Amino acid sequence: MQDSTFIGLDVHKATISVAVAQGERGGEVRHWGTIPNWPDHIRKLVEKLAVHGSRLCFCYEAGPCGYGPHRQLVGLGHDCIVVAPSLIPVKAGGRVKTDRRDAVMLAKLHRAGELTAVWVPDAAHEAMRDLVRARATAVRVTGKARQHLQGFLLRHGRVHPGKKGWTKADRRWLTTVRFEHPAQQIVLQDYIHAVTDAEARIERLTGQIADLLPSWSLAPVVDAIQAMRGVAFIVAVAVVAEVGDFHRFDNPRQLMAYLGLTPSEHSSGASVRRGGIAKAGSGLARRVLIEGAWSYRMQARVSRKLHDRIENLPQAVRDIAWKGQLRMCRRYRHLVAAGKAKVLVTTAIAREMVGFIWAIARAVTAAPVENVAPQG
Repeated sequence: MQDSTFIGLDVHKATISVAVAQGERGGEVRHWGTIPNWPDHIRKLVEKLAVHGSRLCFCYEAGPCGYGPHRQLVGLGHDCIVVAPSLIPVKAGGRVKTDRRDAVMLAKLHRAGELTAVWVPDAAHEAMRDLVRARATAVRVTGKARQHLQGFLLRHGRVHPGKKGWTKADRRWLTTVRFEHPAQQIVLQDYIHAVTDAEARIERLTGQIADLLPSWSLAPVVDAIQAMRGVAFIVAVAVVAEVGDFHRFDNPRQLMAYLGLTPSEHSSGASVRRGGIAKAGSGLARRVLIEGAWSYRMQARVSRKLHDRIENLPQAVRDIAWKGQLRMCRRYRHLVAAGKAKVLVTTAIAREMVGFIWAIARAVTAAPVENVAPQG
């Protein structure tokens, strides 16, 4: 059997600290050195370490440097995992942290099998996810721009009498606001332009997502999960982009935990303490799901918009979605009647939504040849 060499990489923007662990547990672990974070230097590192003919197993923490090193190392024919930083075992008494120690620790833990790998998307999936996240960023920027404009107006006693903001009437009213000093009028117009530009950016990115969706391999999943109430186009794209391959999860509970929608717990002996949701995984996917869960406060029905979304979907998908809607509308009323806070109820409904989304996604896609266990 070919011997394995485990290499821990502490990756930074400019440098990579390298540590090597030989053989099985108890073998030599040493700091190999530091190299520049450039593809040519990574290739030369692999060539030097592969001289003895052992199987090379690389690992590094997920971080701002992305999946470039992973794709290069796998392309060179070696094993590589990207490690979930929050799941790395840490000694309670450890007070010293350096690049050298981090690399050595990764090599040791990788050899011991104590690291949890994250799922690495392919280049096309990562590109689509970047586009979806760019739109989410634009939405946050728009909210800030609107807040700045409203704060400026309120500070000077200009308040629109309407009950709802950012309607056509509200925007027409903005054109009638006047200030005595020219500088304040310039500030008002600049804030208005900032809001308009931010809104235009959202529309532009939404259109680009729609244009690129048909060429995405997961487009059938996006279309299918829109059969769910509260899961329109943007929610569907965001969830699928953040989750990726639904076949990684053997049951819906794993997906719920992956998205951080399961309760946290701290129990010891007879003491059982459960807290708020774990908030692990993608905050974007969790947020859009909770927003969509608010729609289940109304009675179960198929609206015109929902009818248009499900019209061309398979009957099996429509049946799952309708079963889910009946269950979650009933559960929402039951929890509210029991005196639960509406925020908690909505989060519980979002958690159940994930189960039905999982079932629909698995129904419309075939399992890959190598089914990867849920990680990250």
